[in-house]
Amino acid sequence: MTDTTPPYFAHETAVIDGGCQIGEGTKIWHFSHIMPDCVIGKRCNIGQNVVVSPGVVLGENVKIQNNVSVYSGVICEDDVFLGPSMVFTNVLNPRSAINRRGEYQKTLVQKGASIGANATVVCGNTIGAYALVGAGAVVTKDVPPYALVYGNPSRQHGWVSEAGHKLQFSNENNIASCPETGEQYRLENNSVTKLSI
Repeated sequence: MTDTTPPYFAHETAVIDGGCQIGEGTKIWHFSHIMPDCVIGKRCNIGQNVVVSPGVVLGENVKIQNNVSVYSGVICEDDVFLGPSMVFTNVLNPRSAINRRGEYQKTLVQKGASIGANATVVCGNTIGAYALVGAGAVVTKDVPPYALVYGNPSRQHGWVSEAGHKLQFSNENNIASCPETGEQYRLENNSVTKLSI
């Protein structure tokens, strides 16, 4: 007899449509809807009342908090955090009377990036790796890797480490250390790179 138990957990109120690929160890909580042809990696956590629209791709260890809709056209790489009630869009000029399904714009959230509660990401933009988007921000343009942005519209207010701490760069060598991990980062030509240890 073969075991037909899925390798993931889905609460009894969750709805999972056909054609989805869901990785081992993923948890899907109350009243969430995973629509057709989604690809969801291993060890993801999909909170209560989340909608993952058709064709969305989530990497491994993606954490989606309650009340988030991840619309078609969104790709989240590994280790992305989506805060409670944050919002994606996928059409720049929506109209009820005009079908614009063929005009969905892509939004890419790169590895390790975090988007705070109630933030809005306008479609067609990229959130760079390990960037931190503050709560309530409205993102209207690309966010560089390691950038800290907040406000409406969002503006950059510094740089953060992979652990999410604000980096204080010295004027002498433009190197900063993460206060939690000790990892070092260099600021050069208005971009940040992590230095190998």
